[in-house]
Amino acid sequence: MQTYILGIESSCDDTSAAVICNDVILSNVTAGQDVHRNFGGVVPELASRAHQQNIIPVIETAIQRANIRKNQLSAVAFTRGPGLLGSLLVGASFAKAFSLGLNIPLIGIDHLQAHILSHFIRNKELTNPVPEFPFLCLTVSGGHTQIVLIRDYFDMEVIGQTIDDAAGEAFDKSAKIMGLPYPGGPLIDKLALEGDPSRFTFAKPNIGGLDFSFSGLKTSFLYFLRDELKKDPGFIEKNKNDLSASIQATIVGVLMSKLAMALEVTRKLSPVGKFLDVAIAGGVSANSGLRRALEDARDRNGWNIFIPPFEYSTDNAAMIAMAGYFKFLKGEFGSQSQVPYPRAKGA
Repeated sequence: MQTYILGIESSCDDTSAAVICNDVILSNVTAGQDVHRNFGGVVPELASRAHQQNIIPVIETAIQRANIRKNQLSAVAFTRGPGLLGSLLVGASFAKAFSLGLNIPLIGIDHLQAHILSHFIRNKELTNPVPEFPFLCLTVSGGHTQIVLIRDYFDMEVIGQTIDDAAGEAFDKSAKIMGLPYPGGPLIDKLALEGDPSRFTFAKPNIGGLDFSFSGLKTSFLYFLRDELKKDPGFIEKNKNDLSASIQATIVGVLMSKLAMALEVTRKLSPVGKFLDVAIAGGVSANSGLRRALEDARDRNGWNIFIPPFEYSTDNAAMIAMAGYFKFLKGEFGSQSQVPYPRAKGA
């Protein structure tokens, strides 16, 4: 039986729609919003307005590229949260109307769970290996940093998370301090390729357990540059590559340290006493420094790692459709009374 799910993602500043047939992706269309570049960050009101302009053409394009008719759809899945409330409302409202118009089930999806489930997406050409339950996932983005223990598709437990800022925010704020345009995280990654990661050192957070903290690191970076600019106003421009490489290495080092600790803590859950499979997800999973660090850990420690394709790292509707398919199989449907939530559950 072929089950077609339309996925809609509108949690921040990307309007995305995707169609999946069972677990095989047929289309994944995303429209970005350049308007925020002028403000150095996402402006929620402008984001919601752009979603209203983009959502119909994006969904039409996704259905056309999937080469199906809309009356073939089995259900519509949408991002319910967390995210910007105005942006979420656009996607949720359209999904509800679409569900009513076609008389098909409506499925609300948690954005963070969907990032994790992106590892189970298949395409027409090849089947990627998938992590075995239970496994760990380091979920890192501009708004969230978590280590999650995944026992099943929707049996997930957060065992470590940031107590203040997210890793993605640390990247973006560091870029802003250096005067780089928004979005700064990818620019730091690009500049770091030509830099020396050991050139500069910054204060690392000393947080017990599996939790993270990045606010102190941002402050350390800010004060370091303030002092150096007093001595040389051209310091940032002269050392941009090394600064980028050093701050990236510091952030990645913090993430990898906690991940290694989590693997040791959960080792007893493996039936053969080995490390659990480890995956990464979220926008920061596209960072080349983090990907290399995971590959090094795989080669050095024997970790079994899973890194998502770049198109499923940042916000996308394919992961929403994938999560929607798993909920469809369980018969977990939502109602027209469902409302979006801006904060992560339990936050």
